[in-house]
Parts: sequence; C-alpha cells; structure tokens
Amino acid sequence: MTSASTTVALHHEIHGEPGTSPPLLLVHGGAGTIGTNWSATIPEFARDRTVVAVELQGHGHTPHADRAYTFANSAADLARLVDELGVGPVDVLGFSNGGPTVLTFALHRPDLVRRIVVASGFVHRDGMVDGFWDGFDGAGVGAMPAPLAAAYRAINPDPADLQRMFDLDVTLMREFRDWDDETLAALRAPALFVGGDHDIVRPGHTVRMAELVGDGRALVLPAGHGDYLGVADAGPPDPALTAACLALVRRFLDG
Repeated sequence: MTSASTTVALHHEIHGEPGTSPPLLLVHGGAGTIGTNWSATIPEFARDRTVVAVELQGHGHTPHADRAYTFANSAADLARLVDELGVGPVDVLGFSNGGPTVLTFALHRPDLVRRIVVASGFVHRDGMVDGFWDGFDGAGVGAMPAPLAAAYRAINPDPADLQRMFDLDVTLMREFRDWDDETLAALRAPALFVGGDHDIVRPGHTVRMAELVGDGRALVLPAGHGDYLGVADAGPPDPALTAACLALVRRFLDG
C-alpha cells in the first residue's frame, strides 16, 4: 500500500445527512466522474444516509499527479479520505474498474469497510467478453464514449488534460493482472457482485467472484454495462431497471 505521504487528496462530494446506516462511498469507473456515474444512485441513497462520492487521481476535479495510477494507489487515496472525514467504517460501491479499486481498499483497510458492492467489476482477464482486452491496443482518445469526454471537457477544457486522463485508464487496464483466488477469498466484508447478462463482464465471472468470498452474493440483471445504474454512457436511461437494481443493492446494504 502506498504511504500516506504519496497519497492524493481526492475531490469529493458529500450528499444527504447522517442516518442509521453507515455512509456510502461511491467510486467511479474508467474515465468517469461523479456526475456521469452516480446521477441516479446519489438521490436514492442520500434520502436516509450520507453519501460520499469521489473522483480519482486525474479524473474530474481531482488533479493529475506525478505518481503511477494504480489500484493500490487509489485504494490508499480512499483510505486517506475516509480517515480524514472520520466516517468509517463505510459501505462502498465501485463501478467497472472501480470494482478492483474498492476490493483493494477493503483488503488493505478492512477496519474502514463494512459492506462492499462491486458493479461490473472483475478480478480475472478471462472474466471479460472476447476481444475486450484487444481494445486497449492502439486505443485513441477518440474512442472514449462521447458523454464521458464531454463531462471531462466541461471540467477541464484543455485537450492535453483529457488525453492524460485517457492514458491513465488505458495504462491501468493494459497492466491489469489476474488476482489469485486466495486474494479475493481473504475478503472478510460481505460483498455483493452485480453484473448484466449482456455486460462486458461475463455473468459467470460475476457469480464466480461471489463464490470465492466467504460472505459473497451475486446479482445478474437483464442488462448491459452500467445501464442498471443509469451511467451516462450506457445509452437511453431505463428508470425501471435502475430502480429495481438500486432497491436490491439497498436490500443488501441494509441486511
């Protein structure tokens, strides 16, 4: 784990008021921001608990840093924020490559995490659909989904900033290596693994991750990649699908 001296102070937003449930920490996926990933999730959970949404190194309002962008470094940043806010232990929800980030956070700082939701996350390369990893070879910034690029430009209009953020995520994924099953099995917090039957993460991988965790559950929805959360780049919103998903996530967290 990265030392505190090399952590990055993450931009974050706090929504809602303290309630009977622990705070919920939201961690976006690749090229994401708070607005693009959590426009539906925040209002649902801020009704009765504090929600803390972050933007990771070089994403959204959090500046770039002269430091590698890795799952371990991001996990250290999350730990620093939760410690500084004094809100732990928290429930945590990570989307897409935010999934390995929150799992790393929970493994390194179990004292700060109560329950975990991994939405369209992964721990094995073969857990992704055929051709997924090939998409990072020679990838250009023009391949970014338009809603994500527009959201970033609205915050940081310098084209060089957008390219740098894109390069961070491409490098993160190119360098991803499979987790040992024993690593995931060491997780002690209850964990819910969510995915779609037409996701870029194979449904079987979502179920397998849940099976490896002692207190793991799986939820496979009739959905794609993030449309069940209403993320900005998932196409036209489906309010009924998103409401059903968030109700089941709430049921898990309140359990």
